[in-house]
Amino acid sequence: MHRAPGQKIDHYESAMTKIATFGSVESFWSVYSHLKRPDQVSTITDYHLFRAGLRPVWEDPANINGGKWMIRLKKGLAPRMWERLIMATVGDLSALGDQICGLVLSVRNTEDIISLWNKTAADAKTNYLIHNFMKHAMGLPAEAFMEYKAHNDSIRDTSSSYKSTDLYK
Repeated sequence: MHRAPGQKIDHYESAMTKIATFGSVESFWSVYSHLKRPDQVSTITDYHLFRAGLRPVWEDPANINGGKWMIRLKKGLAPRMWERLIMATVGDLSALGDQICGLVLSVRNTEDIISLWNKTAADAKTNYLIHNFMKHAMGLPAEAFMEYKAHNDSIRDTSSSYKSTDLYK
């Protein structure tokens, strides 16, 4: 899914355009190879890569009890880290099964944000494993900070899903 730049969003889901569906790593790469890279898109653009049947919205039944891990990146770092996380996730190298709902790349004016949405915010052990998987997949140093926010908190705090997050090292 893709959210085009500069669109005012009254209903978040209606601003998205489905790009493709794939069923294998090979078919994914045949689509992905034709997409613009994060450093080639206009600012205020989002790419969503979610499991089949899941909508990239907090209210989807598979997402409602989950949350998202986020890493804020300086401009220029996202392309490599985004592709590394995609490769590890699509290639199912995490051994986390259906706990990973999807990935989001948010290109903004001053930073890029990569998010991994997970199924269960209350499962501390799985969240710890996801945190470590994400750091390892992207090649982040141990001292890198990541943020986490439960989708229920985002629903209550309607101003932004990127504010009032918990910070983790």
